[in-house]
This record gives sequence, structure tokens and C-alpha cells, in this order.
Amino acid sequence: MKILILCTGNTCRSQMAEGFLRSLDPTLEIYSAGTEPGGKVHPLAIQVMQEKNIDISHGHPKPVTDFINIPFDYVMTVCDGAREACPVFAGKVKHRLHIGFDDPAEATGTKEEILAVFRRVRDEIIRDFGKFYKEKIKVKESKDKDRNIKGNVIS
Repeated sequence: MKILILCTGNTCRSQMAEGFLRSLDPTLEIYSAGTEPGGKVHPLAIQVMQEKNIDISHGHPKPVTDFINIPFDYVMTVCDGAREACPVFAGKVKHRLHIGFDDPAEATGTKEEILAVFRRVRDEIIRDFGKFYKEKIKVKESKDKDRNIKGNVIS
């Protein structure tokens, strides 16, 4: 299963979602990109994911144009800006989904207040992408397995 997660900068939300899905199932091919990629993954995104034992420190923002001709099972946007700016993919895309989150990079206040926003968005990503994985990925794998078992029994 091949999944592309898009946001504007590819420095926070899409990187966290990519890291979380990879941690759930290393057999998935997960990629993330931005419509206007930033220079590096936000250090607080790395920090809050590390708190959940998920390492995204080796990620780097990539332009969506790098993936434009690749077929995907899912292309998912995690911010309204990416959803609106999302280009038409020349490659085959089976499903397009939008799961929106606030941009933690826009948080203001003290360091603790900003960190709290990053943690909230991280927890929302874990909740919503966990639900996506359970309802869309695991269910499909289970159905495919059942089909193979039934096919082998009948054969």
C-alpha cells in the first residue's frame, strides 16, 4: 500500500503523520511532501514525536512535484492550503482524503504554550490516522486475506 501525505510546508503535520503511520506498519510505503516545502522539519515536531518513541529526525521537506507521476493508493491532505493547492496527479490515485489539523508552527505564546499546541496536534494526528489505519488499511488487508483463504479453499 502506497500513501502520500501532503501539507503546505512538509515540516510538521505531514511529517508527524508519516512517522506515525510508519511506526504502525513498516510494510506500508509512506511518503510526505509539501506544496511549498520548508527548509527542515520543525524541531518541536521532532521533539513531540520522540516523546511517543517515533523518530522523524531524519525526515526532510520534499516538494509534491517529486511525486506527481507516481501511483498511490491514498493521497491525503492534512491542511486546507494543501487541499486547495493539490495538483492533479498524472499517476493513478485510488483514493483522496482530507484530514485537517491546525498548523502548530503558527502557535504563539511561551515555549510551553507552543509545545502544548504541538502535543495537541500530534495527539490528534495519532487519533485520526490511527482510525484511518484501522478502518481503511487493516480492514482492506483482512478482506484481501479472507478472499485469498476462500479462494484457496475453493480451488
